Amino acid sequence: MNKKYIVKLTKQERKMLGELVQKGKSPAYKIKHAHILLQADQRRRGLRDEDIAQSLGCHLNTVRNVRERFVKEGLEMALERKRQETPSRSRILDGKKEAHLIALGCSQPPKGFARWTLQLLTDKLVSLEMVESISLETVRQTLKKMNLSLI
Repeated sequence: MNKKYIVKLTKQERKMLGELVQKGKSPAYKIKHAHILLQADQRRRGLRDEDIAQSLGCHLNTVRNVRERFVKEGLEMALERKRQETPSRSRILDGKKEAHLIALGCSQPPKGFARWTLQLLTDKLVSLEMVESISLETVRQTLKKMNLSLI
């Protein structure tokens, strides 16, 4: 099969990747990506993708993706993990809902309570139909992010 993305490393790139691999101080995925690029280099031995994947114990798609990112985006991007374009899950509290939560936390607590608790805030958000359900931890993290204390 003809390769669509051909890796041709310069002397400086090869030296940098060799040092990265030898030092072993980088994250494991970065070292693996460096190994992939070194083994795929057409100016040296240029192994097949299947052979690279087998020798490094990774998936064939990993080899193809690293090779493609190197050709399209450069060495630095090929060494990093691919960033998600859209998150797997959407946020429960967007900016408007966060603002409403903070306003609730700063307002007077319900009658019979001295202050807002996380449980009271989650129950109030659900009763106002701002969210279908929400965990105490999500409310806590949101308040912490805004440096807001319930005390």
